[in-house]
Order: sequence, then C-alpha cells, then structure tokens
Amino acid sequence: MAVCTALPQLVLAFLAAGMSVTALAVGTALAGAVTQLGLVLALCLLRCNVTVDRGELLRKCALLLVACGVVALFVRDGTLSYTGTGLLMGLFVLFVMQSIAYQYRFAFREGLELITVQKEKGEKTPPEDPSGRTVLFPAMSIRTSLRNLAGVVGGMAVLCVGAWALLNSAVALANLTGTIQAQWAATLISFGLCLPLLVEVFDHPLGSAWKRFAEKCRIYPPQALPMQVLNSAILSITLVLPVSSLMYRRRLPVGEQFRQYDIPFCVLMALILLLPPLVKKRLYRWQGRVCLILYVMYLAAVLIMPRAGA
Repeated sequence: MAVCTALPQLVLAFLAAGMSVTALAVGTALAGAVTQLGLVLALCLLRCNVTVDRGELLRKCALLLVACGVVALFVRDGTLSYTGTGLLMGLFVLFVMQSIAYQYRFAFREGLELITVQKEKGEKTPPEDPSGRTVLFPAMSIRTSLRNLAGVVGGMAVLCVGAWALLNSAVALANLTGTIQAQWAATLISFGLCLPLLVEVFDHPLGSAWKRFAEKCRIYPPQALPMQVLNSAILSITLVLPVSSLMYRRRLPVGEQFRQYDIPFCVLMALILLLPPLVKKRLYRWQGRVCLILYVMYLAAVLIMPRAGA
C-alpha cells in the first residue's frame, strides 16, 4: 500500500529530476512528506478509528527522524551528497525489512501491542470493521489475468501522462506568476498527490463506486490507515528523494526553503507522533490538532516568506 501511494510521487520526481527541474523533484519528496504528516495523518487522528501496533509506530517514527537527520546533515552545502543518497537508500532497505518482519508478526499475532486514539469525554466508540479481514486473492483465469495486466499497464501510462502534465503545469504557473517552483511543490503538487489518501480519510466522498472499489482492493484494515500514511511519508524521503538524486546524475540541489522549512517541520511532526506513545503508550486526538496547526504554519511560511527553492 505505501509503495502504491508513493508511486505518483516517485514518477513525478523522476521526471522532474530528468528534466533538471530540481525544485519540483525535491519538493515532491520533502513537501509531500510534510503534507502527509501534517494534513492527512492529522485528519486521520481527528476523524478515524485508529488502531496501530505501538512498537511498529515507534520504529517507523524513529526511522523517519533518522531519515530527516541524514538529509539535514548531508545537504549543509545546499546539495545532497552521494553519501547522503546512499544512506537514504540504506534506510529504504531497512524500512522494507521492518515491514516484512511486521507482516510476519501480524500474520501470527506475535508480540503485537495495539494502541488506539484516546477518546474524549462523551464521544461514542466508532464502529469497528465488521469483517476484520484483508483482501482475498481468488484464483484467476488467463482472461482475468490478462485484463488485470492490461489495467496495470494502462494505469502506469495514465500515471506517467498525469505526472508529466502536472509537472509542466507547475512550471508554467511558476513562470506566469513570477513565483518560485518550490512554492508550487509545497502547495499544488503535494496536496494533489495526497488526494487519494484524503479520500480515505473523509470516508470516500467520491461516491459509492469508489467505496466498492476500495473495499475490494484495500489490503489493510481501515483503522490502520494512519500507519500507511506514515509509511508513505517515510518512502517520500528514503525512496523518492534518492531516486531523484540518481536520476539527476549529479549532486542534487536542495534549496534553502526545503532546509529551513520542510525538514524542521517534518522533524517536529515526527516527534509529536513519537513521544506520547513512547511515554504514555497512547495516541491522542491533540496530536492530530498540533500536527494540523504546524501544517498551517508551514503553508503560511512558504507563501508569505518563501526562500530559494534550488
């Protein structure tokens, strides 16, 4: 799931780096992570019935903090060094290994310590998922397999065309309005790439057709959506950013705006998510409120006091 949600970011950043539009490539990764944490995950904590494994949440928050530390440490001269790129790829491998180990423990219910959002006084308990199941994989005929394969290929083609159109639109808007591309990466692009996750948070406002599709294709319990959002934010930094650096084929420029705004806000949100479960062994609604306030402050800083994007 996390790789699927990060795939549009990866394609867009890959194209932007190949076209040397480095502000949009870096912004797709870093601003995307801030939006996923400060908007989508914050709304999840405020609106949804959240159930996550405490140990996995702590490990993923710690991994996110380490990834932010690597970026902050290896872009001090304004470019992401090759060492930083390699370390981020190593953190991505660690993320994959952690996820595989967790799936094994989840399948056999080994060592899980489930925590939920603490409810406020007078609040009714949200209804649990009646099925409690994940996706089923029925046997497929050759015709069905070919149809699914055609859907995957067609979806990738549409994804590439959409990423190319979004990239060119952002560049055109930046040139037309006389603004820096990093602003559009933090607003238009990051918000647009988070729309599928926001659809999940707001209980499928696209209608019953989307709801039936999600129920058939979801590979995680609805209550675990916040964990999937956190995984997507980690992939934005540990996969999208180093892939952009490799595609650029030189040291990737990381602008002042990303160093002064995106990384510090991402670290603050990760700490807010990490400390209460670490100390109190609980999740709280106020964590979502604080992350949402930080996201609004981030947008205000980007729009009112922009910095050089590359």
